[in-house]
Amino acid sequence: MAKPSQRFRWHYILLLPPLLLLWVPFYNRIEPAIFGVPFFYWYQMAWVVVTALLTLAVFLIDKWCAPGAKR
Repeated sequence: MAKPSQRFRWHYILLLPPLLLLWVPFYNRIEPAIFGVPFFYWYQMAWVVVTALLTLAVFLIDKWCAPGAKR
């Protein structure tokens, strides 16, 4: 059996969705605007919040799954 430090940690996949921001043509448009803010801007700001939550989730899962972690 693989050591805990050598096995793949599946929860790290949660860090991949923010890479969608690298494909700018997907969100390079004005509509739909929310409260007058163009899509281009509010989409990026929404991803700031989503990325922070995903990073928090990965951190907590990693901490919970760590060997010797108190539960």
